[in-house]
Amino acid sequence: MRGKENNGRFHLAKNLSDYAVYLLVRLAICVVQMFPLSACQSGARGAAWLLWHGIKLRRSVIEENLRTAFPHDSTDQHARIALGMWQHLFLMVAEIAHAPRKVHRTNWREHTDFPRRRDMVQRLLDTRPVVILSGHFGNFEIGGYLMGLHGFPTHTIARPLDNPYLDRFVNRFRGATGQYMLPKSGSSKQIAWLLERGGTLVLLGDQSAGAKACWVDFFGRPASTHKAVAIFTLSGQAPTIVCGVVRKGQPLRFEMRVADLIDPLEVDGELGTVMGLAQWYTACLECLIRSAPEQYWWVHRRWKGEPRKRPARRSQKQAA
Repeated sequence: MRGKENNGRFHLAKNLSDYAVYLLVRLAICVVQMFPLSACQSGARGAAWLLWHGIKLRRSVIEENLRTAFPHDSTDQHARIALGMWQHLFLMVAEIAHAPRKVHRTNWREHTDFPRRRDMVQRLLDTRPVVILSGHFGNFEIGGYLMGLHGFPTHTIARPLDNPYLDRFVNRFRGATGQYMLPKSGSSKQIAWLLERGGTLVLLGDQSAGAKACWVDFFGRPASTHKAVAIFTLSGQAPTIVCGVVRKGQPLRFEMRVADLIDPLEVDGELGTVMGLAQWYTACLECLIRSAPEQYWWVHRRWKGEPRKRPARRSQKQAA
C-alpha cells in the first residue's frame, strides 16, 4: 500500500515539475516573440558569451570535439567556432518562435534559397519512398517546417521529449505544415507502412549508435552510426538525399543545401551495401558541417567508445 502511495506522490511531483518547466518555456517563447529578430540576434550574442566564458557549459566536451574535428586549428579558432555555435543555438530558438508568424506559402522565397530545388523535387514526386537525411546542423527544425510549407509532408523519426507537455508543444510546431513525428522506438510497423506507400522519411544521421552499429570515418576518427538509414534506403529502393538548412547571415534567411543524393537503383559496389551507404552519408554530413562549423551541435558526444575487435577467424572469412 505504501509503495502505491509513494508511486502516486512521485508521479504527481513529476507532473507538477514538468508542467512548471513547460510554463517557463512558454513564457520564454512569449518574451522572444515580443522582440524583433534583430534584437534576438543581439541577445543571442550576449547569451553565447555568457555560456562560453562565464558558465562554461559542457566546455570540455566541446573543446574535445573541436580538437578531434579540426586538429590543425588553433585554440582561438576553436573558441570562435564554439562561441558561434552557442549563438546559433539561441538564434535557432528565436527563429522557431517567429517562423509561424513570418514564413508562409506566399513569402517563402524571401526566406529560403534552394539551389538544387529541381533535383530534390524530382525525387519527392517519385512514386517510390524518399529518405531525407540530415544532422544536428543548421536549423534542422525549420527544415521540416519548410518541407511541409512546400507541399511535401514528411515523417520524422525522433525520440520523444521526457517532458510530455513540452513534447506536445514542440510537436505542434513540427506538425503545423505537415511534418509528422514517429517515435524512435516501436515505430517499425509505421515505417514499413510508410515506405510501402512511397512516403518521405526524415532522419538525423549523426548520433552515436553503440558498439554494435556501423563504424565509419567521421572527421578522421571512427564513429558509430545507425544501420537503419542504409537499410531503409536499400530495402525500400528509396532515393536518399543528404541535406541541411544553413543560415545565411540574417535570422530566418536560409539555404536548403543538398550535399548529395543517390538512387539505389543506379548504384552498385560499396554504395550498394549498408557499410558503404553509411560511410557515404556520413561523409556528406561532414562536408556540410565543414561549410559552416559554427552551425553544428558540438555539445553532444559524437565519438563514443571504440569499434569492437572481430575474432580472427571471422575477419579471415569476411576477407575471403
